[in-house]
Amino acid sequence: MRGPLDDIVVLDLSRALAGPHAAQMLGDLGARVIKVEHPDGGDESRGWGPPFVGPDQGISTYFLAANRNKQSIAVDLKSDAGRELIERLVRRSDVLVENFRTGVLDRLGLSVERLHELNPRLVVLSITGFGHDGPEGGRPGYDQIAQGEAGLMSLTGPPGEPYRVGASVADLLAGIHGAYGVAAALYERERTGRGRVVRTSLLAAVTGVHSYHGTAWTVGGRVPAAGGNHHASIAPYGAFRCADGMLQIAAANDGQWKKVAALLDIDPDMAKYATNRDRFAHRDELIADMEKALAAHDRAYWLARLGEAGVPAGAIRSLDEVYAWAQTRSQGLVVEVEHPVLGPIELPGPPLRFDGLDGVKHSPPPALGQDGDAVLRWLTEREELARREELER
Repeated sequence: MRGPLDDIVVLDLSRALAGPHAAQMLGDLGARVIKVEHPDGGDESRGWGPPFVGPDQGISTYFLAANRNKQSIAVDLKSDAGRELIERLVRRSDVLVENFRTGVLDRLGLSVERLHELNPRLVVLSITGFGHDGPEGGRPGYDQIAQGEAGLMSLTGPPGEPYRVGASVADLLAGIHGAYGVAAALYERERTGRGRVVRTSLLAAVTGVHSYHGTAWTVGGRVPAAGGNHHASIAPYGAFRCADGMLQIAAANDGQWKKVAALLDIDPDMAKYATNRDRFAHRDELIADMEKALAAHDRAYWLARLGEAGVPAGAIRSLDEVYAWAQTRSQGLVVEVEHPVLGPIELPGPPLRFDGLDGVKHSPPPALGQDGDAVLRWLTEREELARREELER
């Protein structure tokens, strides 16, 4: 089965999460992704857990999350033979992904200038913690550090107590932004014939999704603060207690609010609840009034009534519930692959679907170095084909 990038070759020098996630996204679109790992242990995320699975509990589920649809080769980038192999692969690749600290590729003899000397059409994706330049460029960056430095933790959790987002969202957003930049650079290359460097960082990725929180400060002069499980600008919009737990209700306009008010027997036109501005100003009172009414019935009852009324509402699911949910599976968000050690396993699936394409056939995350011989055969074939084409010209 073919994907939109089935003629693209990606050389993935990255490790941990941001770079591997970007490369995995490109692989989900059909690209051949060759993952380069150090022979001694490979990608550090192979050792991150728990949980670990397999007969000897030696396989990291963390690694499995970011490395499907890839081939693995073991290469020591500091050795002459390793650098020679990477240079050969660079000549036959379309994209190189790296998330080393600033200057590391230069010290390995693989500067941007050298990469483009080897292959002028190469698109290079470079992901750093805080940017490749500037007064703090080159700082090492991990997800939670970036969540704090980029302000996300100040917006998350109960008021006055910063919380990290549960998923490694700085890494993942950097990977998503990076893949998006690569797609744009590949499109530009069709016009110019030349590749370029695409740069992003964990800092840039999180700052880039501040959205209305950002403009609250840059335009409105107000520093946003954490609001727990309720929206920073809309009311009622958040998590509410009912008889047997919590449910979520999002009334984003006055029409939706009137439907909620009718179900809960609240006067929607009283002065303090008439408009979103009024409701937000009296949000604590509004939450109390709503929860008093919601306490009369359980979650299932209210979700059914809200659904009938056309009000956006939902449960708060645990991950086992998410992956068992028929809607999740209907969207291709769970894929099954045949792992050489674990057998058939399910992985979180890609978030994109293309009309008219069934998508790529997914392969399991590779064992360290398992594809060395296959990649060398493919590389030799590509080099021989290039030589014949050159002779014919």
